[in-house]
Formats: sequence, C-alpha cells, structure tokens
Amino acid sequence: GRCFGGTTLARHHGSCCISATGPGAGSRAMFAGLQELGVANGEDLKETLTNCTEPLKAIEQFQTENGILLPSLQSALPFLDLHGTPRLEFHQSVFDELREKLLERVSAIASEGKAEERYKKLEDLLEKSFPLVKMPSIQPVVMCVMKHLPKVPEKKLKLVMADKDLYKACAVEVKRQIWQDNQALFGDEVSPLLKQYILEKENALFSSDLSVLHNFFSPTPKMRRQGEVVQKLTQMIGKNVKLYDMVLQFLRTLFLRTRNVHYCTLRAELLMSLHDLDISEICTVDPCHKFTWCLDACIREKFVDNKRARELQGFLDGVKKGQEQVLGDLSMILCDPFAINTLALSTIRHLQELIGQDLLPRESPDLLLLLRMLSLGQGAWDMIDSQIFKEPKMEVDLITKFLPTLMSFVVDDYTFTVDQKLPSDDKGPPPYPSAIPEMFPKFLQEHRIACEIGLYYVLHVTKQRNKNALLRLLPSLAETFNDLAFSDIFLHLLTGNLTLLADEFAQEEFCTSLFDNFFLAACSRKENVHRHVLRLLLHLHHKVAPAKLETLQKSLEPTKQSGEAVKELYSQLSEKLELRKPSPAQVADTPSMDLPLPTVPTPAPL
Repeated sequence: GRCFGGTTLARHHGSCCISATGPGAGSRAMFAGLQELGVANGEDLKETLTNCTEPLKAIEQFQTENGILLPSLQSALPFLDLHGTPRLEFHQSVFDELREKLLERVSAIASEGKAEERYKKLEDLLEKSFPLVKMPSIQPVVMCVMKHLPKVPEKKLKLVMADKDLYKACAVEVKRQIWQDNQALFGDEVSPLLKQYILEKENALFSSDLSVLHNFFSPTPKMRRQGEVVQKLTQMIGKNVKLYDMVLQFLRTLFLRTRNVHYCTLRAELLMSLHDLDISEICTVDPCHKFTWCLDACIREKFVDNKRARELQGFLDGVKKGQEQVLGDLSMILCDPFAINTLALSTIRHLQELIGQDLLPRESPDLLLLLRMLSLGQGAWDMIDSQIFKEPKMEVDLITKFLPTLMSFVVDDYTFTVDQKLPSDDKGPPPYPSAIPEMFPKFLQEHRIACEIGLYYVLHVTKQRNKNALLRLLPSLAETFNDLAFSDIFLHLLTGNLTLLADEFAQEEFCTSLFDNFFLAACSRKENVHRHVLRLLLHLHHKVAPAKLETLQKSLEPTKQSGEAVKELYSQLSEKLELRKPSPAQVADTPSMDLPLPTVPTPAPL
C-alpha cells in the first residue's frame, strides 16, 4: 500500500472533510521527504484543489490514486461509513498495523542469512526510508533500521547528530557510533551520571541510619553493580572498547582533579558489571580484569584468604618490564574504599592471629602482601599524577615498630581481661593501661598506611565494645595524616560502632573524651564532622546526661556560614530535645487519694 502524511481525507456519511497539516515551515520540512519518494503530500493536494474546476472530483481522484491499492477494499469502505467510522481512524489503524509488521521484518532481516547480505539489505532500506526520518509516524522504522546496522553511513550519523530531536530519538546502538568519534558529546552524556553517582555515595555516608549491621560497606559488590548509574554506563558502553576507554579516562581525570576515591569504586564496579554480562570484547583487553575479579571475591567475603592472596600476589609480580603503566590502573582499583576496607580488616585479623602464633609482622608473607596492596592503593593519586609507575617503597618502621606496638595494645587487652578474673589482693586488680608510646601518635600523623591501620584498630575496639581501649587511643586521633580521622568514611563507621557503647554516653568522662576532646575540636573547621556529630546525637541523645546534652546543644549550634545540611540536622535535634522536656506541673488542686474509707459491716450469711 501507499500512504501519505500531511493531509487527511475523511469521508463521513457521504460528506467530504479535508484536514490539512498546518502551513508552517516545520510541517513542510517534516513531510518534504514524501516528495523525494514520489508520494503525494499536503502541498500536492493544495495545488490540485487550487487549479481544479470540480473540487469533489479532484478529491475523489486524489483518494483513488493515493489510497490503499486494494480493489476489494473499495466496496467495503462505504460499509465503514455506515458504522460512523471515520476514514482517518481506518487508515491510521491499517498504517499502525503495517508499521508493526515492517518493524518485525526489519528485526528479522537483521538476524537472517550472512552478515554481508543482511547489512546490504538494511543499508538499501535505510537509503530509501531516511528521507522520512523526521515524520513521527515513520521515524520508528528508520531508527530500527539504523539500530541494526553495525556501521551507519557517516553522512546519516552527522545529520542525526545535528538535529537534537533525531539524536534524542535514536537508539543507544546508534548513539555509540556517534559518541566514539565525539568525545565531548559523550562527556556531556556521562557527566550527569558521574555527578549522580558521587552524590549517592556521599548521601550514603551521611545516612540518618546508624548501625553496625547496615553501613556504607554492607551492600555486596553484586548489589552495588545493580545501581542505576553503573547499569546506565554499562548500557552506554555496550561492547565498544573505545567508549570504555573514554569513561576510564574521565574517571582518572576526575580522580586527579578532586581526589574523590568514589571514582575508584566506579572504575572497579564498571569493569565487574561488564564481566557479569560476559562482555569479553572489553574484559579480555583490560589488563586489570583478573586482578579486579579476584579482589571482588575478597571484598564480598570482607577478607583476603591465603589462596586469593597468592593469586593477587601473582598478578602484581607478573607486571612485566615496559608494562608498568598497568600499575596506575591497579592502584586505582586498590584505592576503592571497599578494597581498602577489606585489606584493613584483613590486616587487623592477621595481627591478632600472629599474637596467637607468637610471630612478628615481618615473619608473615600474607601480612606483608596486604601492606603492599594497601600501600599501592593509598599511593594511587600520587602515581597517576606523577606518571611514575613504580610500587611505593614499604616503610621498614611500619613493619618493625608500628605494627608490633599495635599488637602490644591487643596484648594489654588480653592481660587486663585475665587480671580482672584473678582473685584480687588488697590493692585490687591493676588499672587499665592509659599510657601510649610516643611514636604511636607520630606514626598516625606522618605515615598514611600506619594511620589507616591505626584507625581500623580504633573501629575494631569500638565494635568489640572495648571502652577502655577506645578512650586510651582517642587522644592520638586529634592529629592524623591528611586528617584521616575526620574523613567521612571513618566517621561514618565510628558513629555506627559507637551505638554499641550507647550506655556509656551517660558517663561524663566518656562524653568529655569523645565530644569535647575529639569531635568538637574539629567541628568549627570541618563541617562534615559537625554533621556526623549531629547524626550521632540524633540517634543517642536520650542516653546522654541532660546537663551534658544542654552543653553539647549550645556547642553545636550552627553559625551563619554553616551549610543547609547542618542546619537541618540541628533543627531535627532541637525538635527531638524539645519533645523530651518534661511538661509544666499541673497547678490545679487535685483531691487527695488518702481519704479514710468508711467501714462497711460484713453482710450476714444467708
């Protein structure tokens, strides 16, 4: 059949009705393609009616020439008229049905026969249909043909790219072909997604829920990869190595510009999302694939076992001369907070095991590998920035001095616990050791890896509800490397773990050490600390002594410079505290309940 757009002719109950598309330039352009194909449009009808002497005959002839060329249909159309069905409705339903059949046929052609033959058919079809690409009714067919072509002609791609509406309407398969030669355009599409991803991560760290069981690191790697941004980026990349490389370049650039480690998480999640879909075209060319896959399994278990430790070491040792640049990508994978979390937790666990085995840190190859990976991850920014692809040198003092000191703290805890169980003499059990070796705070200030491990040990003792160890170590956290003790990730985990020590918040000594000497010391210069303290108090305010709570409320009052998030949290806290205040005493006299009851004689038995 032949169809025309731009003019609709509907004959209803014997009368003739003409509905012509508006004369605007946009409409003319939309239907201009019909003339190229030799199909009459609104302009042709207008010309016919202008020049004819008998309009009704002219309309009749136009309908015959441009209607559906099916002889048996002519006798059936008056029957539709009798039922009050407009011709427009009939032609539209036929048109819709034909379009669906055509879309099905295009998809069938795209999957039939030899590649060369089917692509030739699709190219021919595209050549014929492309003039109608701006017609809304035909556009889906043209877009379907383009979607199935692995290489759309350059000229057609440029026309699509130049028209915003066409670009928006075309399938992601076509957009990939446009993007791969237009990095700026691809960057414009990816940029909002990357911003959304970072915002989601930051919102998760400031979540109103404080819990040990459900925190930032609770979702499994596979769950995280189902996130909207990762899925959209995965779809946008498809199997296109060039687009994948572009996204990685965006992530490296943004990581360098902002030092935001969440870009490292996205780099790993994106690769593993493509791995989940078996996109071998990309996975086989990314030299980090097997390393990331192995590390992903460790992150899932939140522990690096001996077998996987050997595998990871094999990948690191296998970096050949001349291929050192891969260390830049590996370091970015290891800089992912989820990787750092797994490596740090494994390090604390290994240190505890070494105490039971009477071994020193330098005698454990597995521990040394964990430190090597932590060092590589923490040095990611410096390596990518300097473009000097060499593993950072391991600090000997970290292994021979800092870690043994940390182990001595664990031994102090064991000793104290045993002393408490022994029968006490007149002096009573010895007090918990409060002294800290001088070099311990110095290590936290000057050595990044020592600081990271030290902070994870603080999280460990807090999770163990070990109040004594926490109060002993807190003063050392006032000054740390790059203020890591006031980073969002550490404070998010610490505030969650502190919920296990909820009852201690009633103690003046505990609150003074935690709030006055640690949190409040940084609140004025770091807004994120202000937010985390307010989160903590929103959760535990009912446990804090009223006098202390009042002091804290005054200390945490936002300033004019404070952001909206701080003001909102403070407002929520103030509302909660207002609700807790006792209501004023009732002034009205109430009758006494201590009136003597009159004596009532016992009824005589019947």
